Amino acid sequence: MAQDATKRTRTESDSLGSMEIPEDAYWGIHTARALENFPISRRPISVYADLVRALAMVKQASARANKEIGVLDAERADLIDRAAQLVIDGEYHDQFVVGVIQGGAGTSTNMNANEVITNVALELAGRPKGDYAYLSPIDHTNRSQSTNDVYPTAIKVGLSLDLYSLLDELDLLRRAFLEKANEFHDVLKIGRTQLQDAVPMTLGQEFHGFATTLGEDHARLAENAKLLHEVNMGATAIGTGITTHPHYREAVVRHLIDISGLGLESATDLVESTSDTGGFMSFSSSLKRNAIKLSKICNDLRLLSSGPQAGLGEINLPARQAGSSIMPGKVNPVIPEMVNQVAYAVAGADLTVTMAVEAGQLQLNAFEPVIAHSIFQSITWMRRAMHSLRINCIDGITANRDRLGAMVGSSVGVVTALTPFIGYAAAAALAKTALLTNRNVGDLVVEAGLMSREQVDKQLSPARLSGLEAATQAIPVIRSADSVVERL
Repeated sequence: MAQDATKRTRTESDSLGSMEIPEDAYWGIHTARALENFPISRRPISVYADLVRALAMVKQASARANKEIGVLDAERADLIDRAAQLVIDGEYHDQFVVGVIQGGAGTSTNMNANEVITNVALELAGRPKGDYAYLSPIDHTNRSQSTNDVYPTAIKVGLSLDLYSLLDELDLLRRAFLEKANEFHDVLKIGRTQLQDAVPMTLGQEFHGFATTLGEDHARLAENAKLLHEVNMGATAIGTGITTHPHYREAVVRHLIDISGLGLESATDLVESTSDTGGFMSFSSSLKRNAIKLSKICNDLRLLSSGPQAGLGEINLPARQAGSSIMPGKVNPVIPEMVNQVAYAVAGADLTVTMAVEAGQLQLNAFEPVIAHSIFQSITWMRRAMHSLRINCIDGITANRDRLGAMVGSSVGVVTALTPFIGYAAAAALAKTALLTNRNVGDLVVEAGLMSREQVDKQLSPARLSGLEAATQAIPVIRSADSVVERL
């Protein structure tokens, strides 16, 4: 009976000995050792597709540079080039199996990429996997490279690619808030400071503020992306460029720019660039800023929709699921709550990045794997959270216009708009009377002879109250404040 193909193996060797590798695996012995050593996260690096693509881009750029400067023959270089392109195109990602958390400063990830691309190239050449005498993961695919320049460069390229999709989603979310701002442009409400009634505004202004905040974050993230464009390819182990050709550094960066389409540049000091990971910390901080500000917006959405009967109840969020196993009809703001929790995770990830950056020693930071995992996870979760928030929440928000109108009509906050005309002391006395008697402020002003009905209605119009239309020049206070206060 034929042996089960899934149990067939090939033997591979390294400086530590030999291991049996599944015959159909494109990875090899170095990856196998990593699978044994780091069964921590149970999350392979393939969960971050742009990191895998970036690794392949670096290998492709290196193959082209090595061919150009004559340190790798055209036949092998072209095979590596073709194999890397297949990975860039999305094939073989399931073969990138090492865990996202690993020791060795990313060596296992680099070797996983070397082995997969090598074995794909061998297959393209009609040769068996593991035929490293013809094409070696280290001598050929990793030629002129070290993990210490490949890995941080791939992280930066991968994060740059991932960031573009995040920025696209962030802009879509901003536009969704703008659409709601336009829809609610004429809906008057009472603004609040310190959770207490303040002065009137429109619901449209509130949502426009949310959109502006997200637009500012979009700009900050785009600016911080430039921190990822300085790469240290050609540095090899510690930045001295040992084992590389004098022209390799320029050639590999030039090819990587062409392949990735990014505005990359070679670091001016390769020793410093190889040891310093401060750029990752700054970039992570900008992600945290965006996450926390988005969480604040979601807090506001939950407050504004609270109730619906015993809370603010100013807006209605789309009902997404039953809110309770015991209370019939209860619906919770589950989408904003999800975004809140993503923000907390991003803040925690930023702290992890900060600690890992600080822990670097001498010529290399050994903790780049957890830096990469933390930032890639933050981008991934934020992108998904923004998409869900837009589709499942923002697009479906409606305003409780009647409730908002009633609250504005009975609010003493509108008296602030009349202060320039009747004076602060009289306005304060009127506000107190309105609260005690539950009467309309405008009516009290007219009854007190402080302003005519026409004047009151003009200054308390929605456009004036929200600042969308400039108030007329203040008319003289027709009574002294003391007399009005005394009478009220």
